Amino acid sequence: METPEIVLDADQRIAADRLAAIAERIGKRSRFAIGRTGPRGLYLYGGPGRGKTMLMNRFFDAVPSDRKRRYHFHAFFARLNAGIHEYGTIDASVDALLTGVDLLCFDEFHVHDSGDARLVSRLLDTLFARRITLVVTSNYPPEGLLPNPYLHAMFVPTIDRILEQLEVVSVNGPIDYRSLGGRHTGFAAGRYLVGSCEVSGAVEIPVAHRLLRARARENGELTVDFAELCGIPVSAADFLALTRDIHRWTVCGVPPMGTVPPDWVMRFVNLVDVLYDADLELSIYAEVPLAELGGEIRRVPDLYRTLSRLGELSEPANLEAR
Repeated sequence: METPEIVLDADQRIAADRLAAIAERIGKRSRFAIGRTGPRGLYLYGGPGRGKTMLMNRFFDAVPSDRKRRYHFHAFFARLNAGIHEYGTIDASVDALLTGVDLLCFDEFHVHDSGDARLVSRLLDTLFARRITLVVTSNYPPEGLLPNPYLHAMFVPTIDRILEQLEVVSVNGPIDYRSLGGRHTGFAAGRYLVGSCEVSGAVEIPVAHRLLRARARENGELTVDFAELCGIPVSAADFLALTRDIHRWTVCGVPPMGTVPPDWVMRFVNLVDVLYDADLELSIYAEVPLAELGGEIRRVPDLYRTLSRLGELSEPANLEAR
């Protein structure tokens, strides 16, 4: 799994070896046998920027099968929910997504509420029953999923099944590689600026059966205020839908996360997740430097991952945007 261009740290090397073993075993089986007798899956967890997604992507590309799928967790559940509306039941939607699949890779696996927990439990039951090989990345160890102390007990049986079916490997080296910079394309082509947007105007965009009021939308670019984008009840699936036509995003007036309601922060987390996975350019005009944006990170799950990802944006020193 290792190439001369990428030097893996100790945790990454262990994970790469486990992934290489799975890829090799899949390669030795016929395309019709993988699902019936597939190898045990893998659960990679660790802090943001530790290389989990890089490892999984290299593994996915190396697997010699056309019966494989890779999804960001938000994207999969958007498709799952769309299938529920189309086919009428969860089971029918899951069946439509998994038919012909022998290897399934999930990026950013997480469970934060009881509704997601029930869907995840049903999904995993189906995956394990069909012996589909599963590889996931997560910021949480299995025992840390659905951390709400009032809800955690309901998910313990599913956690036990994860521990039974998947090998758990920590990828949690000392370096957040995003903080090192070096990438300047896609998502990372954007900027993080302290100051106000120069763009002014008004345009209404239909989203989730309501109207999003933006400053501008033209030629695949959107400029919108944080309060307008994250202050209305929209989901990660709604952000995904917007990415079909919008490829460069500018979000203005981003406040310190400790000064807005947690549901606004969670939508901001979802937005950054969606744009990062799609590798679409994001620029931020904020009220404070990135180092001060997070506030009390524990208020909202996954905000620390968002801050790590925003660290890839260029943050010009001593620049006050006009």
